[in-house]
Amino acid sequence: MTITRRAVALGLAATMLQALLLIAFAWPAVNLAPRDLPIAVTGPQSAQVAQRLQQQSPDAFAITTLADAGAARNALADNEIYGAIVTGEGAPQLLVASAASPAVAQQLTALAQQLGGAAPTPVQDVVATDPDDPRGAGFGSMVLPLVMSGIAAGVLLTLLVPALGARLAGLATFGVAGGLLSTLIFHGWLSIVPGSYLTLSALAGLAMFAVAATVVGLAAALGRPGIGLGALTMLLIGNPFSAATSAPELLPQPWGTLGQLFPPGAAASLIRSVAYFDGAGAAGPLAVLLGWSAAGLGLLGLGALRSRTAPEPVTADAVPVAA
Repeated sequence: MTITRRAVALGLAATMLQALLLIAFAWPAVNLAPRDLPIAVTGPQSAQVAQRLQQQSPDAFAITTLADAGAARNALADNEIYGAIVTGEGAPQLLVASAASPAVAQQLTALAQQLGGAAPTPVQDVVATDPDDPRGAGFGSMVLPLVMSGIAAGVLLTLLVPALGARLAGLATFGVAGGLLSTLIFHGWLSIVPGSYLTLSALAGLAMFAVAATVVGLAAALGRPGIGLGALTMLLIGNPFSAATSAPELLPQPWGTLGQLFPPGAAASLIRSVAYFDGAGAAGPLAVLLGWSAAGLGLLGLGALRSRTAPEPVTADAVPVAA
């Protein structure tokens, strides 16, 4: 292949990558809608409200009937539902947990106003977002830098550190230092997320470590193509379907569910769970991050094993010379 043909091929490849990135990021954003969104109804008109919701949007909500408003508040605090409609005398009351998803809270508020008719519907935010980030914009924009820095660390460690053992040391350093510094910014300076600094640092560091370990591990096992595979996996699947700015149930399925099985989505859910819900629902996303981290380390070990068992190259001095 001539240099000109190679340049044209690379230009076309970059164009295809641009199209894939545009589809991956824009398509979910324009198709946000409730899909089996967990909510609850309570009170004497709960059956009528549930029936009306099902008629208006048959597949939008997964509706649970609870005993009373207290049970609904407990379910919201336990991160089991996104909102609850409490019926009784007069207009229904809406309970939401904007910390779980400000986008969902806004949609449920608009829906409750329709149900209430002319009378305004009272809204109570049981688990609110941080006062310094009431719309969750800062939280949503926090995930991509964690992913990008993890990819950058994986690429740099692969290209600049030849020894696989030294790459492991670099990964550990990045996970600890990156978690401490990033949390100092989004927790201490910007005050995007409440909670314990050290706990949030550990969660952010684990998320960054999982991304970087995946890139390093794939590169160790597959060579240079592994770098591209790891980076594109996190950028094309993990980040746009992370639901960091919305909710998994708002994304087209099965992509909303699939996104929670990748580090970006798991990191967003884990940090939300620990920061706002006392760890309720944290087991799943924590297992996902630990699984990706273990897989990356396993691939790194596989690459180290292959390098040790590979036959040594034959040098000129080792070739016997005929007498």
